[in-house]
Amino acid sequence: MPTKNEIAVFITSGAASCDECKEELGRGAWIRTLEGRRAACLSCADLDHLVFLPAGSVALTRRSKKYSALWAVVLKWSRARKRYERQGLLVEESALDRAELECLADEDVRARQRARAAELRSTEDEKFIDSFATRVRGLFPNSPPGRESEIASHACKKYSGRVGRSASAKSLESSAVLFAVRAHVRHTETPYDELLFKGIDRSIARHEVQSAVDSVLDRWAGNVRQ
Repeated sequence: MPTKNEIAVFITSGAASCDECKEELGRGAWIRTLEGRRAACLSCADLDHLVFLPAGSVALTRRSKKYSALWAVVLKWSRARKRYERQGLLVEESALDRAELECLADEDVRARQRARAAELRSTEDEKFIDSFATRVRGLFPNSPPGRESEIASHACKKYSGRVGRSASAKSLESSAVLFAVRAHVRHTETPYDELLFKGIDRSIARHEVQSAVDSVLDRWAGNVRQ
């Protein structure tokens, strides 16, 4: 089990659903448990911007944790041992990239990079991502160049809990697009991740950065002068 200060993400053995967004996640979903035995998908738990680093390389794991402002332990129940076992970590992609650069001498890291690239190619639907990005640009015409592609590429990966794969996102509803953009702004334009890593409750951290998020969204939507 994780230590007191570690964030834990569980891979479910049965079907699961998110108690916040009400999305059905299916079997093998990645969730974070909340108070009252409630479950949150990675999007609602504000962890869906992290990437998975499987257990195996001690050096890569140590460096990724060192460079990631926010990370979480991934656990899965072992029926044989009747306990939760660590599967790896969720870390910031930039931290993993930096850690891998420092471990490039290891062949297993190069193999991992090739595997990640292959997974990316196989799990992204380019046409859908382009449509999602166009929708982002339409709703937020003043967002920085290229940001719509970054948001769409992240939100639409076939990864448990990501908003871009929900039914509403597939129909390009503005509410789903706004959800993805708001999450992106929260993580990239505010100190939200640092607050979470300090142990501040998620609802409190969201409240603290809410005005900053709204200000960026208004500016990107063209509701205020640049």
